[in-house]
Amino acid sequence: MSSVAVLGPGGVGGFIAAALARAGDDVLVIGRDSTAEMIARNGIAVQSVRIGDFTARPAVATALSAPRDYLIIATKATGLEAALGRIEAVPGLIVPLLNGLDHVAALRARFGAGRVAVGAIRIEADRPAPGRVVQTSPFLRVDLAADDPALVPGLERLQAMLDGAGIPCRIGDGEAHVLWSKLVRLCALACTTSASGARLGFIRSDPEWRPVLEGCVLEAAVVANAEGAGIDPAHTFAELEDAHRELGSSMQRDIAAGREPELDAIAGAVLRAGARHGLECPTIEGLVARIEAR
Repeated sequence: MSSVAVLGPGGVGGFIAAALARAGDDVLVIGRDSTAEMIARNGIAVQSVRIGDFTARPAVATALSAPRDYLIIATKATGLEAALGRIEAVPGLIVPLLNGLDHVAALRARFGAGRVAVGAIRIEADRPAPGRVVQTSPFLRVDLAADDPALVPGLERLQAMLDGAGIPCRIGDGEAHVLWSKLVRLCALACTTSASGARLGFIRSDPEWRPVLEGCVLEAAVVANAEGAGIDPAHTFAELEDAHRELGSSMQRDIAAGREPELDAIAGAVLRAGARHGLECPTIEGLVARIEAR
């Protein structure tokens, strides 16, 4: 049996760790002292419209002191550097599920390119309290990729574990495509909901905000394709049309709660990539200014 460590037991990490533990996999959660203590005492309680309600009791620690086959990193981009201080042993394969792009280079600089693959998760999950995860939308998928063929067998084994735990997983066509497929959609969703304070249903139907949503998608897709991602904006529009009306974003929730949002990791990553190619993104820049003003 492969062993997995999950760094960051928030909405995403807590959901994955709990699902794997319920499936009988060897899971170790790595968290801060108070969070680790609460999970050790009460487990992780999950309320999910996709995989049901249950409480799982994975092993928990405040640091990774012995190697594991996999390290799934599910922290916020803003907390990654501090969280990595808890990784004392080198894992076999590292799969980050963070928003944005910049974390991949940072992790490869720290652990080596031969240990870091690419991952993206599409989920609407929140952690209202330590050790409690709520998933409110049935949409759930993990995408994995590695441009290095040597990493693909490891990803295939992780794919089987996630599928077995009720988390649909697929291996995508290249790292750029997997990262940008999510980022193009997320940048539009997070920036419009955070700038407006509204949910996706309003954004889609409002005559002022709908063109902003569309402009954000088109600008990010142009940048993504300059990066070689092969993104079709029509596919992103279809995803946003299919999403339920009350869909919000974690950035929107962070702003409402007074927490630092992942604005730089999401919109900032698109704008930096655009600048590398001499591409302007006026819609995204305008949204960033509105969010910063909030």
